[in-house]
Amino acid sequence: METVIIVIHLMLVMALVGVVLLQKSEGGALGMGGGGGGLMGARGTANVLTRATAILGAGFFATSLILAILAGRHGDKPSSILDGATPAATAPAAPTAPAAPAGTGNGVLDQLEQMKSKTAPAAPAAPAAPSAPQPAGQ
Repeated sequence: METVIIVIHLMLVMALVGVVLLQKSEGGALGMGGGGGGLMGARGTANVLTRATAILGAGFFATSLILAILAGRHGDKPSSILDGATPAATAPAAPTAPAAPAGTGNGVLDQLEQMKSKTAPAAPAAPAAPSAPQPAGQ
């Protein structure tokens, strides 16, 4: 049923595009369109094409509505990815896999960890004991 309506819908679309392209341009923008000659008289052609456009437009509208209704009645509706999402404030994200020690892989993060460990400055040595200023005479 749905396939038949889709085929009818596509045929209406192609016919509607063809009829619209056959119509005479009324604006005559940049000197395009217009022209006095044609296969049929100007009045007869305009009336036929106008009516054909209206009929094809109504058919396009009707088949669009029918297809939308049929799509809404389908049993397997697409689900949103936001349906199963939890807010970040209520459940913090936990790592899914244990973190591998640095230098075990060839990834970019592993290379950055290796560079950081090589260039990390050494911690300054802590003073042994607090020193007080000594008097000059001693």
